[in-house]
Amino acid sequence: VQLQASGGGLVQAGGSLRLSCAVSGLTTSDNFINWLRQVPGKERNFVAGIKWREGRKRYADFVKSRFTISRDSAKSTVYLQMNSLKPEDTAVYFCASSSDVIFTAAGARRWGQGTEVTVSS
Repeated sequence: VQLQASGGGLVQAGGSLRLSCAVSGLTTSDNFINWLRQVPGKERNFVAGIKWREGRKRYADFVKSRFTISRDSAKSTVYLQMNSLKPEDTAVYFCASSSDVIFTAAGARRWGQGTEVTVSS
């Protein structure tokens, strides 16, 4: 499986960004596509995940309805729409596949490269 993340950038607090994760070569072990984020010196934290075939979604508590994960099967792409961004959302965002629901980065199976999001105050 290959995952290609894009869409990061610089945005002011309160603004929005949409991240994209282009997915190819999914296997039967890649049931979920997830977004995780990492700030320098800290571990990668789960943000949101979607079950590829069913579309079932999960979010980290800190997302609090600001972020929405979705998928376009025809385009083989998973999106993370991020609204009402805060400076504390500044991080490198990664997409990753997993065979099951994950709570930490340890559960991820395959990783895409990160895309950097910077939210200025």
